[in-house]
Amino acid sequence: MHVLATDVVVIGGGSTGTGVLCDLAMRGIRAILVEKGDLTHGTTGRYHGLLHSGGRYVVKDPQSAVECAQENRILRRIMPHCIEDTGGFFVMTPWDDPAYGDRFVAGCHATGVPVREISLTEALRREPRLNPRISRVFEVHDGAADSFLATHAVADAARQHGAQVLNYHHVIEVLRSADRVVGVLVEDLRTGEQKRIEAAYVLNAAGAWAGKIAALAGVTVSVVPGKGTMVAMNHRMVNTVINRCKLPDDGDILVPIHTVAVIGTTDVHVPDPDVYGIDPEEITFMLEEGEKLIPGFSTYRALRAWAGVRPLYKDTEVVDDRDISRAYKLLDHRERDGVEGLLSIVGGKWTTYRLMAEEAVNVLAARLGNTQPCRTRETVLPGANTTRDLYWLGHRLAETEAEDSYGALICECELVTGSQVQQAIIEGGAANLDDIRRDTRLGMGPCQGGFCAYRAVAIWHELNREQLAENGGTEPIRSDRLLRHFLQARWKGLLPVTWGDQLRQQRLDQIIYLDTLAIDHLPLTTDDESVNDGLVLEHPAVATESQ
Repeated sequence: MHVLATDVVVIGGGSTGTGVLCDLAMRGIRAILVEKGDLTHGTTGRYHGLLHSGGRYVVKDPQSAVECAQENRILRRIMPHCIEDTGGFFVMTPWDDPAYGDRFVAGCHATGVPVREISLTEALRREPRLNPRISRVFEVHDGAADSFLATHAVADAARQHGAQVLNYHHVIEVLRSADRVVGVLVEDLRTGEQKRIEAAYVLNAAGAWAGKIAALAGVTVSVVPGKGTMVAMNHRMVNTVINRCKLPDDGDILVPIHTVAVIGTTDVHVPDPDVYGIDPEEITFMLEEGEKLIPGFSTYRALRAWAGVRPLYKDTEVVDDRDISRAYKLLDHRERDGVEGLLSIVGGKWTTYRLMAEEAVNVLAARLGNTQPCRTRETVLPGANTTRDLYWLGHRLAETEAEDSYGALICECELVTGSQVQQAIIEGGAANLDDIRRDTRLGMGPCQGGFCAYRAVAIWHELNREQLAENGGTEPIRSDRLLRHFLQARWKGLLPVTWGDQLRQQRLDQIIYLDTLAIDHLPLTTDDESVNDGLVLEHPAVATESQ
């Protein structure tokens, strides 16, 4: 068995885990991160992309509002290439309590959230598709964030300072010696090899899975997995984040992110963060709520529905999951459970990941005798351009035009070139096409992989063949397995919105992959059966045009 030694093991490859890893490494503390999938495989890669101004929480959760307002400014400075300055509107619709507007403004002033009331005329000039029946509009500093790009930038910074990232390493056991945690036992899911990682401390940053990790150490962490369902629409009908001006509720926010607009979210308790589905009623409800913000919203083409699981920490009894604070909590299991060497950080949100990491590393550094200060609030992350300009929507098109690389496009929807796909495989360490998607946005446009998936897998196949030839290997990675896996993952998010134009698109994809390429007739191995899962593309759940 391979044995590694380090100061801190971080469990969880989302925004918080990578943030902790980066802060540790920048202070000179040896650290290894383990993640059972790819980075952002969990909740970080499954949210609506909002950079919070804090406005959403000024009345109900003022602590979270203060944290968001402070971190909003920091993130714009350290990762400008991951942030689009969309701005945000909190709008009062005819369905909202008129008295809430004044409470909202007072809450903003009390928590330091910048706010300005603007006229309906100005709001409609900037966003002409808004409901003209809106009575009041408040402008805040919301933004849109690319959590995939941001997390990889943080991980790259951590690596540059000596940290290790072990993707696709599943924690089998949290190792204890009497009342002290001394490391973890992990399995490399790609090779089956087990590794023992010995450490002075283990930081549990597994998000919605933090309770499962804590249980391996013999302690209890009460994480309430709160499922939030979102729908991506094919048209970016607004360029400003639009919030309903009311207490946070389901379907009350619309986020323009890259080329789409995402409406969200629900908040439904699920017993297991690995087992949940999307109910048709959730989609219908979301489209109906969208109509209150944008008349005709439900007539736009819905591209995809997906859900993420919030890691809500429940330390008090509440009636509704929305009453659980969105603030984060650092749990010291030495003081709480009498178990040394283990800390858990739970709750919070993407916007506050850096602050969460800083607090956790402050404790770890003090325990390890490290006096180096936190530098993550000033250090610009890898990938930011020299002018520190924020992201802008047309940057990929501008690059394609400047490089005259139209002929090199693999994904026309998201303007992904062959060289970018190769980079994701060779330098990014992608283990499958879904990893490439997270790195490049391949397959995230209207065709949802219909035209680009077979092109991308062809690149994978050629690179794998070249690598085998160079190294004398004999076991190629099955490209057809990767293709089926990717299509199946895309199809899961398409089934809830399969009607109208999206149904036509999926019928075309069905013709390409089943009738023309006949991928459902490729030979299966035992390992393939779970990946293929019958390839439900062959039997789509057809919905009515009026749905």
